[in-house]
Amino acid sequence: MALNLITISEYKAYAGIKSTNYDKEIIGLIPRVSQFVKNYCGRTFVDYVDTNKVEYFNGGTNKFILAETPVISIASVGYSEDFGKTYTNLTEYVDWVLDDYAIRSLNTTGVTSLITVNRAFREAIRGYKITYRAGYDDVPPDVALAVMDMVTYYRKSDMSVHSSKAPGTNNVQIEYISTTNLPAHIKRVLDMYRSDYT
Repeated sequence: MALNLITISEYKAYAGIKSTNYDKEIIGLIPRVSQFVKNYCGRTFVDYVDTNKVEYFNGGTNKFILAETPVISIASVGYSEDFGKTYTNLTEYVDWVLDDYAIRSLNTTGVTSLITVNRAFREAIRGYKITYRAGYDDVPPDVALAVMDMVTYYRKSDMSVHSSKAPGTNNVQIEYISTTNLPAHIKRVLDMYRSDYT
């Protein structure tokens, strides 16, 4: 089950909302915004901290790029010769090694990969099964802030219609906003956590 990146109480404290008048609206927006952020960044942040993530690979390469990062632990790396019916465990530092040096040394949020100790992982359909845990115990504060700002953004419909009165006239001008870009302050934060598979 997908986990939300913020709680309603965190959002209400941030937005200075003391009443329950907007609870239904906020409760509806939080999971949608959380999912948007996860899709945009290419990672879930918290879904696989306490639950195993299982990924399958076909081989034919010297590394597998894991979807979730940072990796907390790898439970098993298995190899199958019968298209995934059964798996034999491979040995760390003999058959494979986790390459997260760039993330640890540069404090970046890029990708984590599993590297073969041999020349390449042999090609095999559903030949490799990796079971691991990854993510953050607590959502990074800047990501939580971006999620809260996005909830506010959608609550106030900042993306749809603005009206203003021109100085010295009684005419109201309505401006329809048609941009598909994220607000710059939100995009700046989320781009730092976007998985870069290049």
